[in-house]
Amino acid sequence: MSYGHQQYGGPPGGGYGAPPPPGGGYAPPHGGPPAHGGYGAPPPGGPGGYGAPPPGGPGGYGPPGGGYGAGGHAGGFGPAVGGHGPPPGADPQLWNWFTSVDTDRSGAITATELERALINGDWTPFDLDTVKLLMTIFDTDRSGTIGFNEFAGLWKYIKDWQNVFKHFDRDRSGSIDLGELRDALAQFGYNLSPTTLGLVQRKYGAAPTPTHGMPMHAPPPGISFDRFVRACVVVKQLSEAFQRLDTDRDGWVQIGYEGFMETVLSLP
Repeated sequence: MSYGHQQYGGPPGGGYGAPPPPGGGYAPPHGGPPAHGGYGAPPPGGPGGYGAPPPGGPGGYGPPGGGYGAGGHAGGFGPAVGGHGPPPGADPQLWNWFTSVDTDRSGAITATELERALINGDWTPFDLDTVKLLMTIFDTDRSGTIGFNEFAGLWKYIKDWQNVFKHFDRDRSGSIDLGELRDALAQFGYNLSPTTLGLVQRKYGAAPTPTHGMPMHAPPPGISFDRFVRACVVVKQLSEAFQRLDTDRDGWVQIGYEGFMETVLSLP
């Protein structure tokens, strides 16, 4: 397994995962578990730099008013319903969302409840693999569920990703096409070759979905909000796995079969 660095591959300007040049640029949203660990945890960063939430609109959950993509918004949680009062010190709106998702009133959110709550901008449900990824990122105590404090991190993470998605979906189609994906990954510091970029596009592009008694429904071309989040997290994880193997930072590694299997099986 080798990795070239002469044209594509390593991020520009000094190392793997390095921020874009000063003066602007996006990075994967900052959020999730503490920096010491966590599956798919976004990179740390300070205000205005790599890992910081991107500039942009206020975001939010559910469909804001008017005209973005097919459903009027990038994606996120469906509309909230009323619930009982929040605990002391909790944000009332955030608690309302939490209790709306926690349909069995257990005080914690399961993967099934989260899957039912998350929607894309065209009102299609989130991809199950993306839901599992989010659960693993934010279930910091490894209980198999997400408590209120963990949910607060998840809320912010998705809200930041909404702003990123809206920024790079420049034609307001509600999905990310190949050119938009290239621009997004390049801004994150990952310059993939056209061949590799095409593989990412094909892997995470929305698949046709069956409807009740009807032919397969073809979604809009491109990558939906949920799959865009997962694609960016996976590219980051793969790049970091390669960085750990490329100890001399020359853009190439030599790896045996066992090392290859261990690396691949530890990735999302």
